[in-house]
Amino acid sequence: MKKRAAVLALILCTAAVLAAGNLLPFSGGDPKNSGQKTEVESLPESFSQEESGNKEDTVSTEKTEEEKKEDTDKAENTEETEDSEEAKASEEAENSEETKDSEKTENSEETENPEEKKDSEKAEDTEKTENAEDAENADKKEVSVLEQAQTMYAQYNYDEAILLLKGQEDFESNQDYMDLAAKCQVARESLVEYPLEKITHVFFHTLIYDTSKAFDGDSDEGGYNQMMTTVDEFNKIIQSMYEKGYVLVSPHDMATVNEDGTVSRGKIMVPEGKIPFVLSQDDVSYYHYMDGDGFASRLVLDENGQVKAEYIEDDGSVSVGNYDLVPILDEFIREHPDFSYHGRKGILAMTGYNGVLGYRTDIAYKTGENLQDDQRAFLDNNPDFDYEKEVEEATKVADAMKASGWEFASHTWGHMNATDRSAQDLKTDNEKWEAYVAPILGKTDMIIFAFGADIGGWEGYSMDNEKFAYYKSRGYDYYCNVDSSQYFVQITDQYFRQGRRNLDGYRMYYNPDMLSDLFDVSQVWDTSRPTPVPEM
Repeated sequence: MKKRAAVLALILCTAAVLAAGNLLPFSGGDPKNSGQKTEVESLPESFSQEESGNKEDTVSTEKTEEEKKEDTDKAENTEETEDSEEAKASEEAENSEETKDSEKTENSEETENPEEKKDSEKAEDTEKTENAEDAENADKKEVSVLEQAQTMYAQYNYDEAILLLKGQEDFESNQDYMDLAAKCQVARESLVEYPLEKITHVFFHTLIYDTSKAFDGDSDEGGYNQMMTTVDEFNKIIQSMYEKGYVLVSPHDMATVNEDGTVSRGKIMVPEGKIPFVLSQDDVSYYHYMDGDGFASRLVLDENGQVKAEYIEDDGSVSVGNYDLVPILDEFIREHPDFSYHGRKGILAMTGYNGVLGYRTDIAYKTGENLQDDQRAFLDNNPDFDYEKEVEEATKVADAMKASGWEFASHTWGHMNATDRSAQDLKTDNEKWEAYVAPILGKTDMIIFAFGADIGGWEGYSMDNEKFAYYKSRGYDYYCNVDSSQYFVQITDQYFRQGRRNLDGYRMYYNPDMLSDLFDVSQVWDTSRPTPVPEM
């Protein structure tokens, strides 16, 4: 009964969004959020607050100079005698002494030479090893620089590639460097400016890895079918978009924020035929309600420092691989670097009430206060839970993601409906995001509205809008709602605003024609989905 009530709540929320005008029927959200009273927006049990509509420094050892040198200068003064025989005897005695001294010196040298020889050989070996390491490191440096520049070239970042190559001391003597720099200069001349108002923004929720568990007939199946995309579908979608010439960009490429807080239009330069687009994923928290339903459990770093997803198998063992959007897209871009503009990837829109990235980092897990039932059950089942370690591990993953081109946005801490909630409610919610999410993911200037529920109409924001005035004061300059239009972009001197298109079961089933610019739904559709997809 509780889950049925939650589903009803989702339907009501969706109806409200539909009535808002330009927002999609699919407003996004984690279909669970059972609600922490006014702190967490109430969503269907199955979608816990998700947005359903979601040098080597080579040690140089200096060679020590051999300091062993033996001088044996002997002066023997013999008295001259007038007797010739005494002189002869004296000469013979002297010769005998010299012979003995000579033998002694030779014996002494023979004793010392083996050690000196060892030291000399050791020094030679050390020098050879160091020279080999120097050569190897030089090769590594050259490969690294070339690979970096080649990736920049593939991702249309020609100016940076030229700067990198020409910054090398051996640039003028390295033919590979000079050839690639020349290619960059030629390619740069062919770039064209892409119209910012013609850039689309698509989004997903957590991907379904095992459809047999997600579509198993329980009360969560309908929400998953409406709002989620399967791994198989996502792979086909990005392959289709790549073949059509789409290239990932960021809102930060479309608009820039000046030192005085005003916003200016950006400029995106791509080769003729390339189509910039923005991609985001909502609610990458792996909420408790999703356990055992065929989703990944959290993001982790593998032995190579790459971001992967953990998946808990039926026997309780944990597998690490490409079980969700982030590692899948990472690998795709490694294979197809030209799918990314200047190294851009996607944006993760994050709540905080269940933690982030699958780590239970909200303060409630530490204090034990105001716990939801599933949070309490989690702590009961994990008596050795270490909050500080959880925060540390989540931060490592977030840092690695940002370093590789990913960005984070606020999705509000409690998956708030910003249209319906008061400015004071949003302020209280944002304070929680800044206190418990920002220290892990970093400060952000983007807010992606939960449910797609915007703080203003299509005509735009003004400082008379109390909600906008608050968010602007907290450093938010980029705002995204959900919109069924192919393009919805507003750039003013105060903010950047963009609509997002949901690529999920609901949209593919009911409006396949609206996605034809991106892919052919008949070629992407996962046949394991139950049909018809529930209406909203």
